[in-house]
Amino acid sequence: MADLPSTITAPGHAMPSKTGIVHFGPGAFHRAHQAAYIDTVLDHDPRWGIAAVSLRTRGTIAALEEQAGAYTIGIRDAAPGWRVIAAHNRFLASDDAAETAALLASPDVGLVTTTVTEKGYCLAPDGTLDANHPDIVHDISGAPTPRSVIGWMVSGLAARRAARIAPFVPMPCDNLANNGAKLHAALAAFARLRDPELARWIEGEVRVPGTMVDSITPASDTAFLDMAEAALGRRDDAAVQRETFVQWVIEDIGRPLGPDLGGAGATITNDVAGYENAKLRLLNGPHSTLAYVGLLRGHASVAEAMGDAALATFVEAMMKDEIAPMLRQVPGLDLGAYIAAVLGRFRNPAIIHKLEQIAMDGSQKLPYRLVDTLAEARRRGLMPARIVAALGCWITFAMQRARTGTTIVDPLGTTIAAAAADGDAGTVLARLLDAGILLPPELARDEALVAAIAGAADAAFAGNWDRIGLAR
Repeated sequence: MADLPSTITAPGHAMPSKTGIVHFGPGAFHRAHQAAYIDTVLDHDPRWGIAAVSLRTRGTIAALEEQAGAYTIGIRDAAPGWRVIAAHNRFLASDDAAETAALLASPDVGLVTTTVTEKGYCLAPDGTLDANHPDIVHDISGAPTPRSVIGWMVSGLAARRAARIAPFVPMPCDNLANNGAKLHAALAAFARLRDPELARWIEGEVRVPGTMVDSITPASDTAFLDMAEAALGRRDDAAVQRETFVQWVIEDIGRPLGPDLGGAGATITNDVAGYENAKLRLLNGPHSTLAYVGLLRGHASVAEAMGDAALATFVEAMMKDEIAPMLRQVPGLDLGAYIAAVLGRFRNPAIIHKLEQIAMDGSQKLPYRLVDTLAEARRRGLMPARIVAALGCWITFAMQRARTGTTIVDPLGTTIAAAAADGDAGTVLARLLDAGILLPPELARDEALVAAIAGAADAAFAGNWDRIGLAR
């Protein structure tokens, strides 16, 4: 790595020879996010090299192995940057089961992390283990090689219990609400199907921290890989890109995690839920607002929508005046600084975040992103005009899509399209509420609120932006 151009930040350590972390799911987000924190830890503590385990395909780990674990992160912002990461030292796929099992049983491994997407945890809709999931059925049958990450973790924990070795810390790094509690319960439930004593040991001895992770990580397309090659002077097929902002919030479980992630910049807290709530309402809520209002005003990306001065002012005022006052105080979280950081991220010209993508699945997202804040405001006797307008713009978005024959990408898209096919916004909203969409029953019965949302939708549909606090 000594021959890297001076514009590239090189690791402050050699490639790790010890393995202290097993990570399932070494995709782009893991390599851009958690591995960067571990790379910082390795500068002063060489015990925490990462074994990258892919349970499905070998492509990513093959690219990492070809480069002896080294790859580049491109930081995409108005002032871009490049950093080489040297944190991975084992590269394992499904046919490396014996080595994976040995690592999970090794006392040297203290942390087992996951980025396998929500479906990778094999959970039922209620958040508990789905005992009928094909991978779980396979794993509890006694097959020698697990297919699920739950099966692998329980197998490793069982080996450590049998050898009287302290359990590793399982740590989910997917943005699944209450992810630590859900993973802990799933591990115990799986163990209970095979060995009740093991289940009791997991319940009593294993601690699973909840986490929240955040950093936009666009796909590494050909254009980006070409850009990385130009910066490095060599090809890097494992290169990843992300925005400057990066956040990792980890629950304090009262025991050391192993690597000093707090020292590397992660937030260790007793209130992960508070951070999750702030992200949902102050990041995701305005994101959805930019999507629906921005699309109606002819914009295509978040950065482009933020270039619309009236819309940018509207969203900032929503965050400061309507959302932040409804959030409880969280130790260590400065809401003013967080809002400023979010607005800066929205304006980042190097991250092309398509509004069409954010607009998908609105019926599933809006209840958590905007309606929860709205419910708290109404409990306090307030009518937050900008949140009301944003929800009205979702109604208008549905009306426009339905009446132009454009598919509404949403699990309830067919129902929404039928409700929005004709009539004014009040009629459309009434149909949606009758179908249990958008508002919970107590808000659906709030006549003043329903009228306000319908009025905002009618104004947006007519292009009368002044009526909802936006100029053209």
